[in-house]
Amino acid sequence: MQKYIVKPGVVNKLAKDYLKGSQGISSTLWKKIKFHDDFYLNGVKCRASRAVVNAGDCIEFSLPVKQSVIPINMDLNILYEDDYLLIVDKPANQLTHPLSHEPETSLANGVMAYFQHSGKNVGCHPIYRLDRNTSGLVIFSKVPQIQFWWGNDHEKLQRRYYALVTGSLTGKGEIATPIRRCEDSIVKQEVHPTGKPALTHYEVIATGQDYSLVALQLATGRTHQIRVHMASIGHPLLGDDLYGGSKTLINRQALHAFEAKFQHPFTKEELVVHSPLPEDLQLLVNKLTHED
Repeated sequence: MQKYIVKPGVVNKLAKDYLKGSQGISSTLWKKIKFHDDFYLNGVKCRASRAVVNAGDCIEFSLPVKQSVIPINMDLNILYEDDYLLIVDKPANQLTHPLSHEPETSLANGVMAYFQHSGKNVGCHPIYRLDRNTSGLVIFSKVPQIQFWWGNDHEKLQRRYYALVTGSLTGKGEIATPIRRCEDSIVKQEVHPTGKPALTHYEVIATGQDYSLVALQLATGRTHQIRVHMASIGHPLLGDDLYGGSKTLINRQALHAFEAKFQHPFTKEELVVHSPLPEDLQLLVNKLTHED
C-alpha cells in the first residue's frame, strides 16, 4: 500500500490532479490506480476518480504487481534498502535485466527471488541499467512512480564512476560531443554531429605511463557514453576492445559505478551510497599508485 500525506496549502483538489502534479504519478499509472479500485482517503475506501483532497489528508492505494522476471536464487550484495528502494552492487559479467534470449541470468532475477523470499509483494524496476561488464551500483524501485519521477534527470540522481583508461591523462574537464549508434552496427556507438547531446565530466585521480584512474560523472545518459567519450579523446577504457581498449591487463571494460547521490523521492532524505572497487580494478589501481 502506497501512502501520501497531502502537502500544506492544498485546498479542495482532485486527488488525480494532486498526485499527477505533486507526486510524479504519470497518466498511465493513474489509470492503473483508478481501475485497480483499492484507493483510500483518510482510511476510508473511495472512488479514486472522485476523491478530493486537502492539506494533511492521507492518501493510500495499492496496485497489482505483475512481473515477467523469473525469480532465481543468487547471492546479492545489498547496500541499501527501504520500503521504496533497493540498491545492489552488481558484479561484472552480469546483465542488469533479462534479455529475451537470456531470461534467467540477470541481477533482476536475483532481486525478484530476494523479494519473494522476504515476503515483499513489490515490483522490480531498475532505475537505470549498467552494461553487462560494468560493475557497481544499480538502483531498483519497488514502486513504478519512482521511475517516472526520476526519469533521466541527472540532477535528481547523480551517478559517479571510476574508470581505468589507456595512457597518461592529467587534469579534469568535460566532454560534450553528441553520440549516435553506428550505422553499420546494432551495438556500437560513436561521436557524430547528428547524434544526441551528451555531456561527461571527468577528473584524473592518478596517472601512470600506461593507464590512468579517472572519476567521471554523467550529465546525460547515452548508451556507452563514458566508453565512447573517453575513446573519442584518445583514452579508451582498459579492456574495452569494442572502442579500442586493450585486454592485456583486464578482460572487461574497466568501469565501476561507485557512487549514487540523491534526495529520496519519498522521505526527502539526502542519501549517498558507495560501492568499493571490485578486486580486479583494485589490483590495477594498487599497481598504478605504487609506481615510482
